[in-house]
Amino acid sequence: MDLKGKNCLVTGGSRGIGRVIAEHFASLGANVAITYASSSDAAKEAVKAIEEHGVKGKEYQADAVDFSKAEEVIASVVNEWGSLDVLVNNAGITRDNLILRMNEQQWDDVINTNLKSIFNYSKAATKPMMRARGGSIVNIGSIVGISGNAGQSNYSASKAGMIGFTKSFAKELASRNIRANVVAPGYILTDMTGKLDEKVLESIKSETPLGRAGNPEEVANVVAFLASDLSSYITGEVIRVDGGMAM
Repeated sequence: MDLKGKNCLVTGGSRGIGRVIAEHFASLGANVAITYASSSDAAKEAVKAIEEHGVKGKEYQADAVDFSKAEEVIASVVNEWGSLDVLVNNAGITRDNLILRMNEQQWDDVINTNLKSIFNYSKAATKPMMRARGGSIVNIGSIVGISGNAGQSNYSASKAGMIGFTKSFAKELASRNIRANVVAPGYILTDMTGKLDEKVLESIKSETPLGRAGNPEEVANVVAFLASDLSSYITGEVIRVDGGMAM
């Protein structure tokens, strides 16, 4: 797998799965820019780790919900590096609650951050990718966007919407050799999942045919494949990385 010479942007790339994806891209020879919401220190650490692979790195403070900021970030990447070859829409949040207790703000926050953001960045990436007559967009979904999950109606809806958006986008841009796919992780060991109760974690593991949690690197490997030319005939696809949980 080779990403040498490719210029990539990973939203929410300062921590968690996003950071692992960004560093993996760099290890494969790509220049990688990341966006982050609030932690400048974490973003700078991520860029330092990217640049240790001998490639270019850059960070942008950007609220994923901000449409004009998405245009600004992508324009900056294209102006500085000459192109945007790969976009990974990874930024996302959870505001879990049962539907009877969920308030409007919890719904709106998740839908805006997780779903509107992929419209913002994918739309901004369309013109430079069309000019280059090629590009790959990888959207980080979740198996709950396929199966649903109690207490996550907002999150599930945002990830299901992502799948519909990705398939539509893939059909619209295929003639320009721009591909779009979804990677749908299951239970992956991150800071976010690390906050779950131990009994909940054991229950999740027992429901997973492979009997264990996944690692962020296992997600990053699939994302890198979809970003690379090895997946040149794959578009509009949803690939689960879930140990068989949603099988």
